[in-house]
Amino acid sequence: MIISKWLTSAKHALRGLRCLFINERNARIHLFLACLTLGIGYFLHLSITEWCLVILCISFVIALEAVNSAIERAVDLVTPDWHPLAKDAKDLAAAGVLLISLGAAVVGAIIFIPKLITLFTLG
Repeated sequence: MIISKWLTSAKHALRGLRCLFINERNARIHLFLACLTLGIGYFLHLSITEWCLVILCISFVIALEAVNSAIERAVDLVTPDWHPLAKDAKDLAAAGVLLISLGAAVVGAIIFIPKLITLFTLG
């Protein structure tokens, strides 16, 4: 019974991921950048701690992109017409994605730039 409920929940979550990446251009951009980051991380032999930080940042960005998309859809469902509060809700959700993305970029810079400098100066 518990496993059945968990499998049903997982099925819905996977459908949500499919919906996210099929319908949301920004989510596909984030996914592309995530794959690129993971590939570069593999090439640069990140430490366990660095991998944890990179994976957490990627997870946060994509998760918040999903929340942003959900908020946009919910707002559109409630009021398909333009409304200043609807605009604020959408803009605030987008701001959250922007902030977490900038934070992830800073973490990435802290991790990757010294390794790339070392690679190219010793190369």
